[in-house]
Amino acid sequence: MSALVGAAPSSRRIKVLRPPSFSLLDSGRHIRQLLLYWDLLLTLSLHRVKVRYKQSMLGPVWAILQPVSLMLIYTVIFSIVVRMPSDGTPYAIFAYTALLIWTFFSTAITTSAMGLVSHTQLITKVYFPREIIPLTYVIAALVDLAIASVVLAGMMIFYHVAATPMILWAIPILAVALVFATALALMLSATQVWFRDVGLAMPLVMQLWMFATPVVYPLNSVPQRFRWWYVLNPMVGVVENFRRVVLQGARPDLHSLATAAIIAAVLLPICYAYFKQMDSTMADVI
Repeated sequence: MSALVGAAPSSRRIKVLRPPSFSLLDSGRHIRQLLLYWDLLLTLSLHRVKVRYKQSMLGPVWAILQPVSLMLIYTVIFSIVVRMPSDGTPYAIFAYTALLIWTFFSTAITTSAMGLVSHTQLITKVYFPREIIPLTYVIAALVDLAIASVVLAGMMIFYHVAATPMILWAIPILAVALVFATALALMLSATQVWFRDVGLAMPLVMQLWMFATPVVYPLNSVPQRFRWWYVLNPMVGVVENFRRVVLQGARPDLHSLATAAIIAAVLLPICYAYFKQMDSTMADVI
């Protein structure tokens, strides 16, 4: 009995969830904790990609079908039925280039918004940084983007669109889209736990948002007097500049790109702090 009394206490780590608090200053501590779970983030991200195409005849081809199908529909409507300007490039590749990065953004947002409520059993039984779940959906959408980019490369060869050094700008432009998508994924997934209307509203919101972004039309079609307000939509700077550097070999419009980058950079810490505030009572509500 004395041996039992003198035994060392259990080394099991205990996580104490503190009361809700909105603090940007705690973000560094949360990020350091998140980095300790990098292997879980990687594992769940790979699982997310595998599950998406499991028992599917077409497999990863589904990542290509959505932007290609929309591109074909918009090409018929806006290049045959209604003549839409396309900045001197064939409308098919004009539309597909924008749809490529828009589909990444839309998929990341709509799927991650439902992420937490789809993992109720996991969240209520074991602790881990909850932000891992919406992040895995963003990563899975990024994988889909990489797969669908193969079609864009083929279209550039078919239409004799030469890549220039300006295409390297696509990397920071994609980074802006990634930061913006991550911020919204954190905010919407946490809000969805309390208000399930978020998931129901997302398809309509994303459809309206797409037409408020120069996806099927060029930025030049927007009247100049509305341009300043229009560019406050971060996806305007992302989509338009991605198309400029990839198709036209032109320098990005630094005003719209900087606006998108600033908004994304400001939103990410705010949305992360909001997510961690909700995290403390998430398991009780979900």
